[in-house]
Amino acid sequence: MDIMDNVNISDSTIAAVSTPPGRGGLAVIRISGKNAVEAASRFFKLRGKGTLAEAPDRYACYGDIVSLCADGSEGTPDIIDTGLATVFRGPRSYTGEDVVEISCHGGTALTYEVLATAFKAGCVPAGPGEFTRRAFMNGKLSLTEAEAVIGLIDAESSQAVRLSASHSRGVLRRRIEALNSEITALIASMYAYIDYPDEDMTDVTADELHERVSVLSSELRRLADTYRIGHAVCEGVPTVILGKPNVGKSSLLNALLGRRRAIVTDIPGTTRDTVEETVNIDGVMLRLCDTAGIRDPQDEVERIGTELSVEKASEAELIFGMFDSSRALDEDDRRSAELILKEAARGAETVILLNKCDAGEKLTDASALGEILPGLPIIEISAKCGEGIDLLCGRIKELFNTEAIAYADNAVLSNARQFNAVSAALQSVEAALNALDSGFTPDVAGLDLEAALASLGETDGRCVTENVVSEIFSRFCVGK
Repeated sequence: MDIMDNVNISDSTIAAVSTPPGRGGLAVIRISGKNAVEAASRFFKLRGKGTLAEAPDRYACYGDIVSLCADGSEGTPDIIDTGLATVFRGPRSYTGEDVVEISCHGGTALTYEVLATAFKAGCVPAGPGEFTRRAFMNGKLSLTEAEAVIGLIDAESSQAVRLSASHSRGVLRRRIEALNSEITALIASMYAYIDYPDEDMTDVTADELHERVSVLSSELRRLADTYRIGHAVCEGVPTVILGKPNVGKSSLLNALLGRRRAIVTDIPGTTRDTVEETVNIDGVMLRLCDTAGIRDPQDEVERIGTELSVEKASEAELIFGMFDSSRALDEDDRRSAELILKEAARGAETVILLNKCDAGEKLTDASALGEILPGLPIIEISAKCGEGIDLLCGRIKELFNTEAIAYADNAVLSNARQFNAVSAALQSVEAALNALDSGFTPDVAGLDLEAALASLGETDGRCVTENVVSEIFSRFCVGK
């Protein structure tokens, strides 16, 4: 279903504060809709000749922001503030509609006084992300470009900024369009053969068809593979620190954060609940979770904490398994090792950390640990002193390799919605390729390619439901 064919853009004129709340040098009130200029003209009066309706497009005009009566009439107006107003007439505007942006001084009460005046002039409050949603509905942005807007706002690293900026410039959209065009051309060629089998209406031979579908499969797979990097940069990698009590899990959390976040003592079982933070490791965003120690619970609270640790581990994409080099391996270490091996077996990236390498006597070494955790990389560290932390960070960079892609030039999937759509398209293209390999007629492969086209259309909004669009824009702030 194409959202463009099923949703009518509201005729209302919306208004909202587009700058963060609080005190500041200035604030911006954004108005969009067919009556935007008329509404703004009622309370923004130019200094000098003319009205805002007569102002040149994209020209900042200086004037007075005046009060309106409760019914919207001008009465005897008071000057609320002075400021600038810029008119962007549709379709050459952010939303594709007429837009007016009014800049005033950034006091909290003042800002909302100006916004309330816009409502008196006939505007209605904008919902979360409604300006960007209107831009999407009016064809000014694809869905990937709209998502890039919230990506830029929420970016927590320079890599996330660059990736979202490339999306906003249409790098991913153009890649999707190219794949879309190739699938469409293949479907047209197949159906020309089906409809006119005796008239040689198709310009693609059976071998060429097979080759092009194979290349298409490879291109979709390469695009799907970029999600590993895009996800690590923009969404963050769910990461869990596992180990028995008092091996240094909380010290590692603090070391990676560069500040004290978790309580560290010599008393086993200090952490009874999860402690969660976000840390940027050279562009890789880790959604880091320190957990309660894995051991036979001593009380009900610790039992709940241990269960939560196991639950968090099952959801993690990266596991740091911690062990204490200053102590001999015991039954609790083996419990931890069993859980770590279980999560590694399901596909979680796993790094084993042999902590307290600064301690005097070492009762556990890497070879002993390797016997109970075969095949997993082991790094010796001191979470307390910082020794080996650089090696751990280097390993994280190797795993997610965020420097492998030039964000300005390469399309990268950055969220699960995009990845799921491309993966579904890939699955359908592979089904088409299997149909051709199995000797089925082109019409069978054509059905699979049509399914691929529909899935790919979900990526940039060509074929997407209203519920999906509403969910995406609900994550936006009001005013954007």
